[in-house]
Amino acid sequence: MPFKLKIDNYNQVYNTDMKSKLLTILLTFMACVAVQAQEWMDVHRTFKGVDWIYPIRTSEAGEMTITDDERTLALPIQGEGRNMIIPFSIQYLDSIAFASNLDDESKGHNKYRVFAMHVWVDSDADAFTPLFGAISRDDWTPCHVSIDGKGEYSNYSGTARIKGRGNSTWEWYDKKPFKIKLDEKSKLLGLEKAKDWNLLANWRDVTDMMNVFAFETARYMGMPFTNHTRFVEVFLNEEYVGTYQLTEKLEIGKNRVNIGEGGLLMSFDLDDGPSLSPDASDNFWSKVYSLPMCIKEPEALSAAQIDSIRSEFAVLEKAVKSHDYALVESLMDVESFIGILQLHEYLCNVEIAAPRSLYMFRAKGGKWTFGPVWDWDAGYDFSWADMYTGHTFFTSYRTLILGSDPYKATASREGINMFWREMFANSAFVSKYKEAWKAKSDSMFVKPWAETSRYIDEMRKGTYERDVDQWPLEDTARPGGGKFFTPDEELAKMESWIKKRKSYLDGVIANYPAGTDEVEDAEDVEVVVGTTGIHVKVNCTFSGGYTQSSRIEIDESSIKQLLGGKPTSLVPLNANGKEGRNTAAKKYGAWFGPDGDTTEWGADAHVYIESDDLYSWSYGCHPEKCAASHRHTVTMQYRRASKTLNVDVTFTIKR
Repeated sequence: MPFKLKIDNYNQVYNTDMKSKLLTILLTFMACVAVQAQEWMDVHRTFKGVDWIYPIRTSEAGEMTITDDERTLALPIQGEGRNMIIPFSIQYLDSIAFASNLDDESKGHNKYRVFAMHVWVDSDADAFTPLFGAISRDDWTPCHVSIDGKGEYSNYSGTARIKGRGNSTWEWYDKKPFKIKLDEKSKLLGLEKAKDWNLLANWRDVTDMMNVFAFETARYMGMPFTNHTRFVEVFLNEEYVGTYQLTEKLEIGKNRVNIGEGGLLMSFDLDDGPSLSPDASDNFWSKVYSLPMCIKEPEALSAAQIDSIRSEFAVLEKAVKSHDYALVESLMDVESFIGILQLHEYLCNVEIAAPRSLYMFRAKGGKWTFGPVWDWDAGYDFSWADMYTGHTFFTSYRTLILGSDPYKATASREGINMFWREMFANSAFVSKYKEAWKAKSDSMFVKPWAETSRYIDEMRKGTYERDVDQWPLEDTARPGGGKFFTPDEELAKMESWIKKRKSYLDGVIANYPAGTDEVEDAEDVEVVVGTTGIHVKVNCTFSGGYTQSSRIEIDESSIKQLLGGKPTSLVPLNANGKEGRNTAAKKYGAWFGPDGDTTEWGADAHVYIESDDLYSWSYGCHPEKCAASHRHTVTMQYRRASKTLNVDVTFTIKR
């Protein structure tokens, strides 16, 4: 066994208690060495009355050194092309013992248990990292990961890298979520081999079960490649940082999204799309419905390849817009589309409105398919008024995402893009949607909740208490202050809300209108390029309001040719031809009044154009100010040096 113990200046002792403890550890350790020659070493410590084990493969371990001040045991680790030192503080250390590590096949496989994970950020023996201090979202930090399988699964020990993950969850909350990339593909707690893993913090979810119930429901519904859950209590450089949900990264791979070579994984996501990540080279606005999209895999595609994917997806968009069920079914996995809509409505997840964290994939030569499902801590009727500081869920089980009539968005709280609602005009689709819900409705709550409850039972064995102690979440809505959310209270609310929600949706979905079977014109925007200007005709539905079904796309090469180069600015004009004010929310554009002049959003604001992109504009109308048959003509102007080029946009308002 390649392991030695080195003691430096052992006669230097700072106090009797430390000497006694160190002597006990060393005697235990040396007795183990004399008796056994096994390939695993277990480092024991006590925290909150519980014995925690840090398993380390001795094949990784070098020569352990006790530092001069006898306060630290420094263990050099030789990983996959990476060396580091793990410093064990003697004040936290109880004992060291050698052990065997049986194969998973010999274990009990209680996946619902809460396991222990220890992460050591690369550091020398005298420098301990403050809580989360050395980990960033932008760069990978070397680390060592150790997982105690607690007799259910094999232990894990190996070098890795760690970085922050998430958007709002990273920026706003003290308890940070992470990505971990192992140096070597490995199984973790029975989950199939991979390098990339996620640690979800679930900070605003006191129950820790919102993602779990969503995953279990998706699995029950037959959604493809649904993630698994393992709960772990995490220590970072000896500091307890709470309970995390360990789950797979969404990626193409044999043990993940298994669609083979040539497959495509994409997301509908404002954060990763062109709106909030305009400098990224892997995203685009979809051509027909102006959806923000990001290509997750494959990576490093050329601009031509991305444009080809955009055009291919536009074929599906046009089929959806025409309400042609047979054509849509030939291009898209309709079952997964129905499944993702029903899951978002069932769990009242407003992320579909943004959209965010909504995934889709396609195998080479296959159909567009929705999944895997992801990110459910904005569901369960979450109050966005508390998004920075708190936790308010389960307010009303009657809040609707798609509405009582999805095609018209009747009684919908959210502005849902027409892509998600368009097919409800088709009677065959509506019939299939209702059948899919009815077929699973009886057990839609019972079976996923039974699985979720098994995790809850294990969490109640001390984990909830430790996590809430570490990350108390104050209920600022309660009078008097100083009130904190508790897992048991919130779990009771969650169970009651889901039951009522399911029963309520039984009636709502059964009463969806059957569909008119009308065929829509797939082209809402017509762009005509002239020698002196560009003319755009837009069909704008007042029921669609601020979020229309398509986007105004201006050909970049035509603009450059007419201006003699790339424009330097894009400004709105008033009806008299003079420059107006940019009153839109983005870099270019404005709200316009009925006379064609720019105006602030308010009483006389009728239509708008806005964009961060010179050549791809979103547009819409004020649904309370516009009516069918209204027409508005507004003007945007490209400028380059002394040259200008006008773009006239005529809005025709229809029902």
